[in-house]
This record gives sequence, structure tokens and C-alpha cells, in this order.
Amino acid sequence: MNRNTPVKSYTPYHSPFDPCPPIGKKYYSTPPNLYMGFQPYDLPQFPPKEALRKGTLWPAFYDYYENPYEKRG
Repeated sequence: MNRNTPVKSYTPYHSPFDPCPPIGKKYYSTPPNLYMGFQPYDLPQFPPKEALRKGTLWPAFYDYYENPYEKRG
């Protein structure tokens, strides 16, 4: 299993005595800064207006959130 992926998943435990149906797989997103040990010198930067829209100044730290629960197509 590759742990350096931005989207991870797990399956919650479901007891055989639980009256509710199993939840199924749950997904969560991990930010790119977790995989960068330090911030390298002289990283490229977004222009100020774009940085405000994206929530970060550096493209290396930008992570577009894609909802894994939305149906595609």
C-alpha cells in the first residue's frame, strides 16, 4: 500500500452484533505539506489574487479537494 497518496481510505469496524448496516469505506484527504520535510528555498509562487483564491502562496502546497463521495458522470 502506497502511503504517499493524497486520498486515503479505511473501513470502520462493524461488529456482528451491531443492528445497523455497515458504513463501508471512508475516505480522507492528506495535505501535500505532510510529505515535504522542509520548505525548499525559492519555491515558485502564485500571483497574489490567485493565492487568495487557492488559500496558499506556493503551488507545491496547493491541494485541490475532490469529494470522493460524489457520484461521477
